[in-house]
Amino acid sequence: MLGFAWYTLDQWLLLKNTAGDPEELDDTYGEWLERATQKFEELLAEGFDIRKVNVDVSELARWCGSRGVPLDGKSRAQFALHKVQTLSAGSNTGRRRG
Repeated sequence: MLGFAWYTLDQWLLLKNTAGDPEELDDTYGEWLERATQKFEELLAEGFDIRKVNVDVSELARWCGSRGVPLDGKSRAQFALHKVQTLSAGSNTGRRRG
């Protein structure tokens, strides 16, 4: 199962101002949303078991700080995976796609 980091406008703006690699992020939320939606749909079409993970940037920053890692693309992906695994472990509904 894969986790796909998903942001609201407010959280994305906070991320843009907090990330250690802001140059790697899209210039606008609209650009990010379009690209993220397309990539998510591509992964679903390829058969990946993937979940959107709503990211709270404050929680992400604390998570990075507790591990001594920068808030960058790699840690954002690891955080999304951590969150989806945590949610999955707490679920008794089995594996659902979508």
